[in-house]
Amino acid sequence: MTAPAVPERLPAQQPPRDPYEVYLDGLPSPESRRTMRGCLDRIARLITGDPHATGAGQPWELLRYEHTVRLRTLMREQGWSPSHVNKHLVALRRVLKEAWRLGLMTGEDYQRAADLPAYKHTRVPAGRHVESGALVSVLRVCDDDHSPAGRRDGALLATLYSTGCRRAELAGLTLADFDPGARSLRVRGKGDKERLVYLTVEAVERLDLWLAVRGGEPGPLFCPVNKAGRLRLSHMTGQAVADIVSRRLAAAGAARRTPHDFRRTFIGELLDAGVDLATAQALVGHASPATTARYDRRPERRRREAVDRLRMPGADGA
Repeated sequence: MTAPAVPERLPAQQPPRDPYEVYLDGLPSPESRRTMRGCLDRIARLITGDPHATGAGQPWELLRYEHTVRLRTLMREQGWSPSHVNKHLVALRRVLKEAWRLGLMTGEDYQRAADLPAYKHTRVPAGRHVESGALVSVLRVCDDDHSPAGRRDGALLATLYSTGCRRAELAGLTLADFDPGARSLRVRGKGDKERLVYLTVEAVERLDLWLAVRGGEPGPLFCPVNKAGRLRLSHMTGQAVADIVSRRLAAAGAARRTPHDFRRTFIGELLDAGVDLATAQALVGHASPATTARYDRRPERRRREAVDRLRMPGADGA
């Protein structure tokens, strides 16, 4: 076999040396890039005082420990929650690391500037559960819509409910990820980690109805459908998934819920059914069982039942 010829000269275009661009280019998904871009842009606005500033072209390599500590304080003074601050601190540490990797700052300056402890906090997971009545109503709305969008949305909602996938994970699924014999989906989660999730029989039936419309051409499992009912075999965004959930629930007259509420409900239903924590953790792709345990509804129910045993003095006429 003949070895490929080595080009005489490298392309004239030089790779970017902006830590902001290098960091974002290295993120695995559009959803991650969008999130971290927003974090760095907000930090840039804190640094510059310019409400329109972005992180592009900012001298990140000039930040020192006294600057980053002050930024951490400013974030809290803005009223940001501890979890919101911590997410921004992750972005700040990572862009500083890219500045060091690019040779724009010394290792010592990087280590000092990035030495920012996260805020310790405990919060009840945001959101609410999806009631069974709401699910029945929203699936009925999709069933009454015989258009391609109705078939897609019924399958999408059933998949959300029976797998607990994140919205970006759902948007990233391809037809090849679906194994109808095993009733499984191969999901790529955070950190590009793969896991298998499993669909209920009812969810597979709805997915089959959608695939009869979609066809067998390789590409995304769920795709955009225009108003004329034409399909475009390209990946949807996580935001598009959220919009479908909101729109269909509103049409069903149900309370507003998000894709993460479906995920929260999935975890709660598993644990209520006696599934062990390690299995639930594996199914939803959490890095730590402690994260999964935060969605356990059983301690909350026991605490409520304990309070229900109390009687206010005088309530029984005594």
